[in-house]
Amino acid sequence: MTKFKYQMVIQWSDEDNCFLVGFPDFPGQRWRTHGDSYEEAFANGTEALESLILAYEATGEPLPEPITLITH
Repeated sequence: MTKFKYQMVIQWSDEDNCFLVGFPDFPGQRWRTHGDSYEEAFANGTEALESLILAYEATGEPLPEPITLITH
């Protein structure tokens, strides 16, 4: 599961009236999926991340390095 060390941002959007999901470690569009509830957004985000990783692997493009938090 090392591929899932990526940040997933879930943020409410008044404009869209739903939770938007994005992956800051991946370049490109800011928001990748959404959900009407936080739980739905999380589930959709997990699925979107899996698809994103598969797309990178299918094209042979290297995955970006995840931004990690270092605590002392």
